Amino acid sequence: MRTVLAGGQVFDSIGGTFAAGDIAIDGGRIVGVGAGLDGDTSVDCVGLTLVPGLFDCHVHMTFSGDLDWLRSFQRGFGYQFFEATRNLRRTIDIGITTARDAGFTDIGVKQAIEDGVVEGPRLRIAVTILSQTGGHGDGMMPCGVDVNAPPYPGMPSGVVDGPDSVRARTREILRAGADQIKIASSGGVLSPTSDPRLAQFLSDEIEEIVAVARAADTYVMAHAQSSAGIKNAVRAGVRSVEHGVYLDDEAIELMLAGDVWLVPTLMAPRGVLDAIERGEQMPDRVVQKAHEVAAVHADSFRRAVSAGVRIAMGTDTGVTPHGENLRELSLMADGGLSPAAVLQATTLEAARLMRLENELGSLEVGKRADVVAIAGDALSFGDLHERIRQVWKDGARLR
Repeated sequence: MRTVLAGGQVFDSIGGTFAAGDIAIDGGRIVGVGAGLDGDTSVDCVGLTLVPGLFDCHVHMTFSGDLDWLRSFQRGFGYQFFEATRNLRRTIDIGITTARDAGFTDIGVKQAIEDGVVEGPRLRIAVTILSQTGGHGDGMMPCGVDVNAPPYPGMPSGVVDGPDSVRARTREILRAGADQIKIASSGGVLSPTSDPRLAQFLSDEIEEIVAVARAADTYVMAHAQSSAGIKNAVRAGVRSVEHGVYLDDEAIELMLAGDVWLVPTLMAPRGVLDAIERGEQMPDRVVQKAHEVAAVHADSFRRAVSAGVRIAMGTDTGVTPHGENLRELSLMADGGLSPAAVLQATTLEAARLMRLENELGSLEVGKRADVVAIAGDALSFGDLHERIRQVWKDGARLR
């Protein structure tokens, strides 16, 4: 059955331009792009702009934007999976058809989407976060209570030390179904006992993780906020730096030389501050760190954009509520990325980061038919989530 999305403006994510045209879909693939296309079914897209399915390169589908620790502790272990079904639906409804989960979503959630049990974006999962003892992924509190949920059956603990141990643990995470490996090479905001200005994991540990990932034909994404943590990760060969809060000139130069992407997650610290204003209860140290990093983060992003660092859209949603992901686009534009480049970062550049550019990220013949129809100006982002009119994934209309 050949379906034509007719009469819209089509975004070229390669050149960053728009042109009037139609898109023909058959068998879940794009089979034509141009004017006056014929099909068995025509869908009126007059007044709409057609863009490739959007990406979010940093989400946590089993987290739900609830940063009140006490309330979270009172829920049963299985609650997160029921919330995840709602999170997936909210994500696909705003046009995000592909997402990279940065930790704590297991292969069962991914399989449920692929098998049609639930609707949501296609996922690439990290399973868990590799962290040194006392690092960003270590939930042990000074009182001796581990605030992280216990691993799912078959999910290895992410807390590990030493080159030999990280080699084995990385292989265990890959065995558990990880599509890419996530590490914490610095402290973070939401881990109450770590410092985002300090590096974590020694260089030989990160190098070992990268080597194991490459042997499995995949890559490493690095939670990296401190300058030293960013540099250690980039020198070791990670593919993307997540957050990049304390970027300095040397770190930027290393990223340029290594062709490393920045996934800025500008929403994340603002989301923590929003939660504090709502009265959600978090440790005092978390509150303090959230205030410290917000302004620094925005300045680092502006300097990375100015220098020409590759940018891929990512939000850290899960820290913030699902369904608000597109707020990130306005923040990227405010940080100096041109509107067309923002849309490219949310489509083709994200696909390139995730090694999916042969299938997704642009509206070209032969690619998967992921298409989002937007009313109004597609390069105006403030209310973009309210102007999503159609969402197509693999040729099926989900909205």
